[in-house]
Amino acid sequence: MKNLKFIILGSVLVLSTASCKKWLDVNTDPDNPNNTSVLIQNRLPWIEHFYMYSSGVANYRTACQAGVYYSVSATQNTLSTTWQCSSGNSTTPYQTWFVAVSSNVTDLYNSAKKQNAYHYMAAADVFHALGFMQMLDIYGEMPYTEAATGNPSPKPDDGKTIYNGCMAKLNEAISLFSQTQPAGVPALSAGDYMNNGDVSKWLKLCWGLKARYMLKLSKKADLYNADSILYCLSQGPQSNADNTVVPGFNNSTTTDYLLGDPVVTNGIFNYAAYGSNQRIAQYYYNLLTNLRGSGVVDPRMSKIMPASMTDVRLDGNGRVTSYKWLRSVGVDSYGPATRLLKGGPNSIALQSYTPTDITKTYTINDPTDLANFIAGQIADERPYTVNGNNVTVTYRAGSIYINSTNYVLAGDTVYVNLRSTAQATAGSIPQPATDVNWYQSIAAYNAGVVGSTGSFQSRPVSDQDILTYHEMCFIKAEVYMRKGDVANAYTAYLAGIQANMDKMQAKLTEWQAEGYTATNPDMAPMNPADIAAYMTSAAVCQNAGTLTMSDIMLQKYIAMGASIENWNDMRRFNFSAGDVGSFGVVYPGYQRGPLFTGTAQLTGSSPTDPRYWMRRWMLPPVYEINYNSINTLALNPHAADPNIWSMPVWWDCATDAEYYGYLQ
Repeated sequence: MKNLKFIILGSVLVLSTASCKKWLDVNTDPDNPNNTSVLIQNRLPWIEHFYMYSSGVANYRTACQAGVYYSVSATQNTLSTTWQCSSGNSTTPYQTWFVAVSSNVTDLYNSAKKQNAYHYMAAADVFHALGFMQMLDIYGEMPYTEAATGNPSPKPDDGKTIYNGCMAKLNEAISLFSQTQPAGVPALSAGDYMNNGDVSKWLKLCWGLKARYMLKLSKKADLYNADSILYCLSQGPQSNADNTVVPGFNNSTTTDYLLGDPVVTNGIFNYAAYGSNQRIAQYYYNLLTNLRGSGVVDPRMSKIMPASMTDVRLDGNGRVTSYKWLRSVGVDSYGPATRLLKGGPNSIALQSYTPTDITKTYTINDPTDLANFIAGQIADERPYTVNGNNVTVTYRAGSIYINSTNYVLAGDTVYVNLRSTAQATAGSIPQPATDVNWYQSIAAYNAGVVGSTGSFQSRPVSDQDILTYHEMCFIKAEVYMRKGDVANAYTAYLAGIQANMDKMQAKLTEWQAEGYTATNPDMAPMNPADIAAYMTSAAVCQNAGTLTMSDIMLQKYIAMGASIENWNDMRRFNFSAGDVGSFGVVYPGYQRGPLFTGTAQLTGSSPTDPRYWMRRWMLPPVYEINYNSINTLALNPHAADPNIWSMPVWWDCATDAEYYGYLQ
């Protein structure tokens, strides 16, 4: 499907919030529908769109916490580097869910119920579960039973109530999707661009979400049920054909009237790759290049790690005649963090482009740094002169460089940012729709010098995963591993890796057919021989008898990438504490780095202390701390405490007593 229904319908849908209902009710003009009169088939695609936006920011920011992304943005840097968690991260996921989605989910359900439009009621139930479970994962407690009811000061609910409510909604959705809608009711396909009205895929989505959510209870001996999860998996996606994704496109310059961002693009793009702040963290990079200490480069690496052009030579017309691709390295904030310690936690500099020769003079007083800097210029075959502690470097026409005389920053071109370009964000650069590269300037574009090729999950034309077969395989592998059935765990582990490879390959093949690879080789398919070699390499466990939980979860981490589920999984295994069951350290190398300053937020004294880690976010201070403080603090008197960031949410506790103890 190559066009979005909600572009056509945009002029007829008015998004509602509970506080606006009275005002909207006075308008009965059919050309200006209100929250009760808007057609259900017009409302659903906007719910799908805005949920993608809400989950996009949640996925991006929790990926910063999980070690997938590094950000120079002062706010997100507190999640990716210093762990001095900032409440500035809290508002957007909350706001986009409650303002743009939640109220519409309620209205869709109510409107569909009046028509016996069972499938639209079921779709509303699914998005209810998706959104409120995401809220639970992030914030722990928030308004739920009184949400979207018109109450300006809704009471919050505890995590157990929210969890059980979401599971009940999925059970109802399964029942509703299993019913036949009466004649005359709009077909689900009239409003569904996510699954194109395929009820069987919606049902598999429901069962798969149940498996995902039941897995969250892995710490709870009284609630975790391996066989129930396996049953849900048997009813969920069985192949990549059953994946539920929200497609992204680059066929419009229309921007969203509520948020101002491109309407048709991938939701993760809107946060991770719209601007120039984000890069891949070294933790993720190391898994793609040295998993299990193998030294094997994952064939997915060049599709995930962006690249820029280097060693560029221009012809007499200022066009590229030769170049090399510089594949990005990861920004190290978990290990020695040598570069960041020299410049500061968010000091990675943005690249610039020069159409003419340009010189920069650097003063370097440290002898070791001076020698290393000169060696770098020699290795890059860049002209330079030395005068005492001053090094003058010539950047040739066509170069991508750092426009600063601070030598610490000069090598930051190796950290290629994730930025990609959509039609709606290109500005004055006349890029065709099939060119989603990022160029530093119109001069760079005219020369053909690419500043970033972007990353697989975060291009405007990337699919945003809602539920995938590879996730189901990895859940199955974990569940069997917990049961002690290593043989079945190993089969599912291999199937999960292969499923993710196949899913990526299918998308890359699609991009190639659509013409994207003419300007971006990173959007071309992987070499099948490289995939086969990887599957038999030391990066992949080759024997069921040596399979570890870490093997399963690290491959799942690679496959999920920018997904909140990585952070959820890390919490279930207490990150790198190594104190969950007999599984050992599941996420080796994930630990506080030398730039850690979050002592007020994360007050645990050791990795085995739950409060050592980032386990939730503070509620948005304006909405729930300032304006709804009486209700908020009545449920959790610690909601405004600085160390709320290290308080486990309900499903992250082994018992109810532990959880409610935190709320005392």
